Amino acid sequence: MTGWQGRRRIGGRTQIRARSAAPGPIKKVMPDSMVKIAVDLAKLPPLTPAQRTEIDALASPSDREVDTSDIPELSDAFWKSAKRGHPYRPVKKSTTVRIDADVLAWLRGQGKGYQSRINAILRREMLASVK
Repeated sequence: MTGWQGRRRIGGRTQIRARSAAPGPIKKVMPDSMVKIAVDLAKLPPLTPAQRTEIDALASPSDREVDTSDIPELSDAFWKSAKRGHPYRPVKKSTTVRIDADVLAWLRGQGKGYQSRINAILRREMLASVK
């Protein structure tokens, strides 16, 4: 079971210790350089003339002017079987991999999601080798 056990400020950074079965090191939660800004979408600032010109230029071409040569045609059969709200997600497969201790420590040291980072690194290398 996890929960907040306590906070402490060290060297300008707030660190939080999570309650767990075994005491462990204090984990850094948020860097000092991160800034949180609240935006009221109902009261957005007006667009600058340059932004308005860019939006108008993007909205002005007709469908015939848009280059679709790199997009395959979709048949009626595709649209009949299409489902809304079901984005593509690659199938994940569980495996066991032996990784050098220093590499694993580096990946885990970057925070939560080290397995996703391993996958992203492997995918990047796979796509680079296919080119």
